[in-house]
Amino acid sequence: MSEAAAPSPNVEIYTKWGCPYCSRALALLGTKGVSVTEYDITFGGEKRTEMLARAPQARTVPQIFINGTHVGGSDDLAALEAAGRLDPLLAA
Repeated sequence: MSEAAAPSPNVEIYTKWGCPYCSRALALLGTKGVSVTEYDITFGGEKRTEMLARAPQARTVPQIFINGTHVGGSDDLAALEAAGRLDPLLAA
């Protein structure tokens, strides 16, 4: 009898090259063992436009979405982890 694999969360992050906050967020997500889809918006383009449509107030990177829900930036992600609320989001 095999156990069904837990569904993998859909984690998306908009980043820019050389951004230390982006690196910090990616490192934290890496410790969780989740697959992350990264969109590099260093040079703008359609992914930057998409990010602004999904999070109109966002003017900085990273911008992180878990299962389609905007969770904010690196500090917001770290605050979720500190409050014990990141793992439940990733398990949903």
